[in-house]
Amino acid sequence: MAASMARTCRHVPRRGPCVLRLTLRSKLHNGLLLSLNKRGILKESFPEDAAQDRLPRLLQSGAQTVYCGFDPTADSLHVGNLLAIVGLLHFRSAGHHVLAVLGGATAQIGDPSGKTSERERLSAEVAEANTRGIRESIQRVFTNHELHFHDGSRKAGTVTVLNNLSWYKNRGVVDFLSEAGRHLRMGTMLSRHSVQSRLRSADGMSLTEFTYQVFQAYDFHHLNQIYGCKIQLGGTDQLGNLMSGHEYIHKASGDEVFGLTVPLVTSSAGDKLGKTAGNAVWLNRDKTSPFEFYQFFLRQPDASVERFLKLFTFLPLAEVTKLVHGKEGLESAKRCTDALYHSSVQALEEMSDGELQELFREAPFHELLLEPGTTVMDACRRLSAVPEGPRGYQMVSEGAVWINHRRTDNPEQLLLPKLHILSNGLTLLRVGKRNFYIIKWLSLQGLS
Repeated sequence: MAASMARTCRHVPRRGPCVLRLTLRSKLHNGLLLSLNKRGILKESFPEDAAQDRLPRLLQSGAQTVYCGFDPTADSLHVGNLLAIVGLLHFRSAGHHVLAVLGGATAQIGDPSGKTSERERLSAEVAEANTRGIRESIQRVFTNHELHFHDGSRKAGTVTVLNNLSWYKNRGVVDFLSEAGRHLRMGTMLSRHSVQSRLRSADGMSLTEFTYQVFQAYDFHHLNQIYGCKIQLGGTDQLGNLMSGHEYIHKASGDEVFGLTVPLVTSSAGDKLGKTAGNAVWLNRDKTSPFEFYQFFLRQPDASVERFLKLFTFLPLAEVTKLVHGKEGLESAKRCTDALYHSSVQALEEMSDGELQELFREAPFHELLLEPGTTVMDACRRLSAVPEGPRGYQMVSEGAVWINHRRTDNPEQLLLPKLHILSNGLTLLRVGKRNFYIIKWLSLQGLS
């Protein structure tokens, strides 16, 4: 940020976090942190006094190492996690090295931050499977950024993806506690908001959850010792864990380290976006298709557009989809949008079977053998798209059926190539406003 931050942070203890409010009194005012602050990507810093001057100067002194952790509590990251990744991308573009740490170990303990009850226990096997999915998410986003966004004239920092299970799996509990436990104080740990809120709840807090901050703190210490990492990035709900890491390192080695938080990503109604809230927009295609991902941003209310552009993009709005799913994913999302909302027959013809299934996730997908003389009514009945008997015939006659975005009112109309059957062998049939059916015709001989 290159700029100095506000000299004081009201109603916050001297060593507490400080909301990032920047001034232009420092020669460093054109730096990375100021840019991130203007975009709304950074919210708080820790410790307060260091954020005023020492952290900006550290970043200008040479390439630093920044890390962010991602616990694999699901098999994909979501938009709520994406902002932290975008923060890492900005640091990397500025020449700093970034570590994405997958919590293969800590996910089995469970982070109590922001939770009203204890998470269900995650087995080692599930954690390992989830870790693979999240690793794919992160690597894909970094690869897409390298291919489509990074300014090649500037040297980017390195990217390393780690799993914290690698430094815990061979540690015994006595050995670990004898090393880590002596650098943390119970009074400080008990004072954390995440701990206090759970201790006051009916269910209380288990010892397992209470030790989560010990592992988080040790992660930062380990990365500081092995990789020279001095900066941790995390969500605002991770501030207590960032502070524990700072305390650990201060007592263990005396090294100067820093914490930065990114804001929570919320819906237009102010609700947190994520797995727990049940409204996650996932980064992996098998959970949220590029089309659905694209539409999430396209449907944002006008009041949210400027904020999301600043948070998630390096270029215009569509580039968020390009960052997560690559150029092919963006083009796929555009084809799906044209096919659904612009009634583009050409877009339908260019879509693959998989894209159509992504577009209409709830639509039945049928593979049918095309027989000579097949009519509109035949197709509807084979799909069970209309009722049997006169009622179904009447629905077609009254124009309730659309084929490839064209209304048809003749039940006896033969299915014709290029009109009802597209060049890719697909037919999109709709009954009423929202009942879609996708047909893949298995034989088109003699119909060219």
